[in-house]
Amino acid sequence: MSTYCISYDLNKSGQNYGALYEELKSSPNWCHPMDSTWLIVTGESPEQVRDRLRKHMDDNDTLLIIKVVRPYSGWLTQEVWGWLEKHVPYS
Repeated sequence: MSTYCISYDLNKSGQNYGALYEELKSSPNWCHPMDSTWLIVTGESPEQVRDRLRKHMDDNDTLLIIKVVRPYSGWLTQEVWGWLEKHVPYS
């Protein structure tokens, strides 16, 4: 299993992206630390995740998927840091 950081811009105003959010939540484990950023745990490759999510996005939306590895840094809540501690193994 790998942990990925999913970042996106949804550019069509008024569009209902509920299906995208449900798709992200269908991952074995997930965290939603910022408005347009999710962390997911999955056995899929980044390309498989991309293909799964793009079905729920418009052509003018953007998407970035990056594998999360240690070390990492940021300014997040303690809850998110705890989630990362649990789901990102030491190499």
